[in-house]
Amino acid sequence: MTAFRYRALNSQGKLVKGVLEGDSERQIRSRLRTQSLRPVEVALANRQFVPRTRWRLPLLRPRIGAGDLALLTRQLATLVQSNLPLDEALQAAAEQSRSSRIKGMLLQVRSRVAEGHTLAYAMGEFPQVFSEMYRAMVNAGEHAGFLGPVLTQLADYTEQRQYTGQKLKMAMIYPFILVGVAIAVVVALMIYVVPELVGIFAHSRRELPWLTRALIATSGFFRVYGAWLLVGLVAVVFALRWLLRSERRRQRWHRMLLNTPGLSRLLVALDTARFASTLSILMASGVPLLESLRIAGQVLSNLVLREDSRAVAAQVQEGSSLHRALRRSGRFPPMMVHMVASGETSGELETMLQRSATNQERELEMTLGAMMSLFEPLMVVVMGALVLTIVLAVLLPIFDLNTMVR
Repeated sequence: MTAFRYRALNSQGKLVKGVLEGDSERQIRSRLRTQSLRPVEVALANRQFVPRTRWRLPLLRPRIGAGDLALLTRQLATLVQSNLPLDEALQAAAEQSRSSRIKGMLLQVRSRVAEGHTLAYAMGEFPQVFSEMYRAMVNAGEHAGFLGPVLTQLADYTEQRQYTGQKLKMAMIYPFILVGVAIAVVVALMIYVVPELVGIFAHSRRELPWLTRALIATSGFFRVYGAWLLVGLVAVVFALRWLLRSERRRQRWHRMLLNTPGLSRLLVALDTARFASTLSILMASGVPLLESLRIAGQVLSNLVLREDSRAVAAQVQEGSSLHRALRRSGRFPPMMVHMVASGETSGELETMLQRSATNQERELEMTLGAMMSLFEPLMVVVMGALVLTIVLAVLLPIFDLNTMVR
């Protein structure tokens, strides 16, 4: 049986949505009519309904979030480890889900499993949800007969990735709000407040202080060209995004970021921690080293580091040890290289890779915390200096008011 998503009108004329399993679209329509529903549209669960408009923004395309994927993986791991047959586990997880999108996807996966396909193959129909690393681990778990423990590892990994991502986002929220408020306050002062305050000096025959003249000129510029400046900034952002579509330009941009003092250390720590964690969990699941290196390289967001990971895989394939290949690259942190060497010597490479990833994530978290603790007072000082400059520019002519008005 195949899972179908439907949209239908009930007896009150309201649109209802859901997922049903059946042999054909015609059978689903017949079942809907027996339930006093008038079918509007029926489609396979792994396809999206065609919208009324012929185009749709990529950002508006429905996707499954990291939190939903972590919860789904944890549910599957629990059900499989309870010795429940795989198709029944998928059915139970689908019934547990409140999202019709996730329910339809799980029922579609279940139908493929019921046809005799492996779980990894069935998940391959949804590459936007289940990454190559995810499917490789599931495939290794199925072949080794340890699908339950592998799904548990995947659930832990997915939840940790979600937790780390949320912490990074939460750490950046306050600085962005602070910067936005500072810019809004300064722009409001320059456009609305300053012209009213300095207007009383406009008819003065005496020369105004240079600070006041500079403030008046800046205020006039923002009032006349502020909208064009905003349009120009938006155009520059879109132009940069368009230029970075080219892989060659994007690689140059990533190389420049890696050569930026201060920023490069953060980028390398973030990417290599993800690389080490992914490599560890793949190898622990029974995926061969070369395949693990190829898949782990895909999680690197920086194209230069991704190219280095391919070079590392090529050297390992030629017979080099992993720690020597990582050292020759020159991009991976020395601590990670030493821990990999220790893991290869002791036969606990997976454990050492996981420890390396944990240490790098902890160091990254401490570095970001220190930067944010310095950034916040710095922004307060900068904002105070700007406001002080505006106040001085307004007060200087007032201090000299007796000599200006005669």
